[in-house]
Amino acid sequence: MNTPLVSNRALALISVSDKTGIVEFASRLADMGFGLLSTGGTARALSEAGLQVTEVSEHTGSPEIMGGRVKTLHPRIHGGLLGRSGEDDAVMAEHDIPRIDLAVINLYPFEAVTSRPDCRFEDAVENIDIGGPAMVRSAAKNFESVGVVTSADQYAMVLERLEAGGGKLDRVTRYALAVAAFNRVAQYDDAISNYLSARTPEDEPAAFPQQTNPSFTKIADLRYGENPHQQAAWYRDPKPAAGSLATARQLQGKELSYNNIADADAAWECVRQFNQTACAIIKHANPCGAAVAESPGRAYDLAFATDPTSAFGGIIAFNRPLDAATAAAIVERQFLEVLIAPAYDPETLAVLAGKKNVRVLQIDGGAPVPQQEFKRVGNGLLVQTTDLHPIETSDCRVVSRREPSGQEWEDLMFAWKVARMVKSNAIVYAAGGRTIGIGAGQMSRVDSARIGRWKAKDAGLPIEGAVMASDAFFPFRDGIDTAGEASIAAVIQPGGSMRDDEVIAAADEHGMAMAFTGIRHFRH
Repeated sequence: MNTPLVSNRALALISVSDKTGIVEFASRLADMGFGLLSTGGTARALSEAGLQVTEVSEHTGSPEIMGGRVKTLHPRIHGGLLGRSGEDDAVMAEHDIPRIDLAVINLYPFEAVTSRPDCRFEDAVENIDIGGPAMVRSAAKNFESVGVVTSADQYAMVLERLEAGGGKLDRVTRYALAVAAFNRVAQYDDAISNYLSARTPEDEPAAFPQQTNPSFTKIADLRYGENPHQQAAWYRDPKPAAGSLATARQLQGKELSYNNIADADAAWECVRQFNQTACAIIKHANPCGAAVAESPGRAYDLAFATDPTSAFGGIIAFNRPLDAATAAAIVERQFLEVLIAPAYDPETLAVLAGKKNVRVLQIDGGAPVPQQEFKRVGNGLLVQTTDLHPIETSDCRVVSRREPSGQEWEDLMFAWKVARMVKSNAIVYAAGGRTIGIGAGQMSRVDSARIGRWKAKDAGLPIEGAVMASDAFFPFRDGIDTAGEASIAAVIQPGGSMRDDEVIAAADEHGMAMAFTGIRHFRH
């Protein structure tokens, strides 16, 4: 029910689109002596719950008009939010503007509405909030006098601080809330700008907006960056995708470093692309071993055997819950920086607790999702979509005289997935669901092919009869000749070189099967 405001009562303005927990929150405010001032839908919800509330239209003397588009843009609202205690008291009294002590406001769900595949342009426009951001900005600007709450996640903390302060928020809290409020408005405006900028006047969508406004929230300050003389911090998307590194929970170990985070992302993205149980060991952003097997322990054994030397100090990721026996084998066999898995049972965590410096991350599973990737270049920004383009054998074109066998096809698909995660120029030798040798990051493809062979020999792994994956086409036949000298059985590559005919002829000369994917996977 509506009730007139008592002039000497603390006043809370409540206007929320997301009404999660608002009745309980408002009830606690009322118990502390706050008068409640609210807008149409929120006022109804509070009134129906039995709370005494004054509607904004009654407070301002102006009705809501234009379907609710205009209701809070009024001097009695913004004067109440912007009035400075001890400085604007006289003018507020002259114009009968009650002070608003607490503003509880969340915005129209623009982001949620526009994320729907069936969102119409007119629906998006109608969900652009005007009065909400204006009130948030007014309250946040006047944080010396006003507290501003912009998320249901803040309700418990605000109530706790109010109770501790006898119904008043301390300055530190008001300032923190104001910063969060301006951050929320910035995110909101960024979302609107990105949406509208990615559409033509004829409402035709564009892949990239004319202006991009990335918005990220800091997770942690880091001790340093890629090198000790560089400063660094870790940020995440405001709403990170499920199963991404930004959603990880650290269960034990030292603070993550800049390089830990970069390598952990590479390790996790490598294993979660597989349907089978998979393990990947990453060193300096490159897989030094990867395998699929019937169990985490077997997958780890096979991945480790690819390059035991490089595995020292690496990042290990699994796409299945980690068991205690495998955890024990890892910590007994090698030094590692980070361990990643979707789950750990108490016995496994007890094993890992003996290596207290090992950083243990838990990330819920899930396939990789498309997103935009950013790279700073010379006061500019390169933006691209994620390199996600899964292929099946049916997507490939066999160009050699010999067809791959069934096992060779399985190994080719495995090697192709691993090659996607290897720095260009990338060559991956594989057999039986495991990597045999990996050549990464060379300026010439033939050198990567040679390094992969040398890695296999150094690890004592038989390369004869294995398959080879290349992230890009072979510009010359020398890479194929290098593989042929090692008796490689089959090759998968994008194709598309001016010398494809020579490359295919080389494969035929060596008795290799060769399949073209038509897809390149450069990773710089």
